[in-house]
Amino acid sequence: MSKQSSGDSENQTMWLILLGFGELQHLGFLPFTLFLAIYMVTVGGNILILLAVASSRTLQTPMYFFLCHFSLLEIGYTSNIMPWLLQSFLEGRDVISLTSCLVQFYMFASLAAAECLLLSAMSYDRYLAICHPLHYSVLMSTWFCSCLAAGAWLSGFFFSAFTLAVAVPLSLCPGSREIDHYFCDFAPVVELFCGDVRVMWGAGVSISSFLTLAPFLLIVTSYAFILRAVLQIPSGHGRQKAFSTCSSHLSVVGVFYGTLIVIYVAPTDHMAPLLRKAFSVLYTVVTPMVNPIIYSLKNQEVKGALHRLWGQLILGHAPLKGMGQLVTSASVLA
Repeated sequence: MSKQSSGDSENQTMWLILLGFGELQHLGFLPFTLFLAIYMVTVGGNILILLAVASSRTLQTPMYFFLCHFSLLEIGYTSNIMPWLLQSFLEGRDVISLTSCLVQFYMFASLAAAECLLLSAMSYDRYLAICHPLHYSVLMSTWFCSCLAAGAWLSGFFFSAFTLAVAVPLSLCPGSREIDHYFCDFAPVVELFCGDVRVMWGAGVSISSFLTLAPFLLIVTSYAFILRAVLQIPSGHGRQKAFSTCSSHLSVVGVFYGTLIVIYVAPTDHMAPLLRKAFSVLYTVVTPMVNPIIYSLKNQEVKGALHRLWGQLILGHAPLKGMGQLVTSASVLA
């Protein structure tokens, strides 16, 4: 009994080494400066979207309610990884405890799953707005929108906990504690443990497949109905307007699922570690930065709200109406 307790204590206090992008050390501060700039653009861009929606009366709709939660997810998603990555650029590698590594993996998996579910909720919102416009305000009530957003957050954290729970009875493998990655992704975490890890692999693959494929099928189905409805609109202007309301969301879906397919479907087993890490950067670093840019460039209403917000910030007056309501809603649902 004492040996088991001692082993559990040792496992929990074990220190691991994230090698990060040690191959780029010869470039000096250039990688650190680049990724720091990306991180600042990502957080700043998503905060600007939150402020733009909160400050605009015209954006107090379900579509932008979900967009605010999406921005909150992106901020948490990238902030879970980027500080560790930046530190590894400064030191060549990063030391992390086993507990912190598991927490990082859990947060990464939970936020990624919540993002998939939230994207499907956003597509369902567009489906109701275009295919059932007369009943839209009744169907997408404030209560229903809050339930969808809360369900996305809670489901992501709830289901991801099962994969983590499976790792608790397992013991760490002896030997090297180096992880040739810049964060604790699923495969590096599994490789830390010895014994029968098939259950952990099975749980991780099953849960991640369900939480990514099921929302993706819902998104595809929603947009199939949307496309059919749009093609039946007689005027070209009406079709263009309907497509424009969906274009930004479709672009984000394409970028998000495209990078997931590259990493988890394309064969990467025989890739060089640097190339595999470079692909991982696509969905952990680049995608969260690109999403607010897509919404600010392709959505005229968001662009207008950002222009008005910029004027408010420059002139130093016109308080941000709705910020209190947004913060309260976010704190309850997150």
